[in-house]
Amino acid sequence: MKAHWDVLAAADFLTSEVWTKGGLFTYYVFFVIELKTRRVEIAGITPNPDGKFMTQVARNLTDCETGFLTGKKIMLRDGDKKYTNQFDQILADSDIKSKQLPARSPNLNAYAERFVLSLKSECLNKMIFLGENSLRRAVSEFVEHYHSERNHQGLQNEIPSPTLPGSNANGPIRRKQRLGGLLNHYYRLAA
Repeated sequence: MKAHWDVLAAADFLTSEVWTKGGLFTYYVFFVIELKTRRVEIAGITPNPDGKFMTQVARNLTDCETGFLTGKKIMLRDGDKKYTNQFDQILADSDIKSKQLPARSPNLNAYAERFVLSLKSECLNKMIFLGENSLRRAVSEFVEHYHSERNHQGLQNEIPSPTLPGSNANGPIRRKQRLGGLLNHYYRLAA
C-alpha cells in the first residue's frame, strides 16, 4: 500500500446526536482522509445524507482547483447505501476509482475508522450539542487540533502540520486549550 500512498484516500460517515428545536436528531458527518499525511477534510454535515447532498459533496471533493481529492486515484469506502451511483460517477469522471470494501471489514479502512474513534472518544462523546452549529464548531475545532497539535503514532509521533513555535527543553511549559479545555496541547516556549 505504501507504494500508492500519494494517490489513496478513504471516506466514511460518523453520527452524532444533536438537540434542536424539533427534538433530538441524528446528524451525519461525512469525511475524507488522505492516507499518507492523515489530513482530514470534513466534506459535509447533515441530518439527511440524501442523493442531492452526496452529489454536491462529490462535486466539492473533485473540484479541479480546491477539491480535496485532487491528485488522488483511489478512494476507499464501505458499502453504505448513502453512496449513490451519481456520487461514484462524479468521482469516475475525475479519474478517481471509488473502491467499495467488503462488508464487516473495518480493518480494511483502518485509518478512517481510527479517525472516527479519535473524534468520538476525545470530543463528541463528551459533549451535548444544542443545534447544528455547536456540532459544526466542535468538529472543526477537533480537526484543527488533529492537524496542528495532536501527534500521530503512525507518523512516528509527529504532528502533521505543527503551528506552534518550536520546543526548547528548558523553556516554560504552556497549554493551548480548545473547546473550553476539552482538547489541550502542551508545548515549551523557545527561550
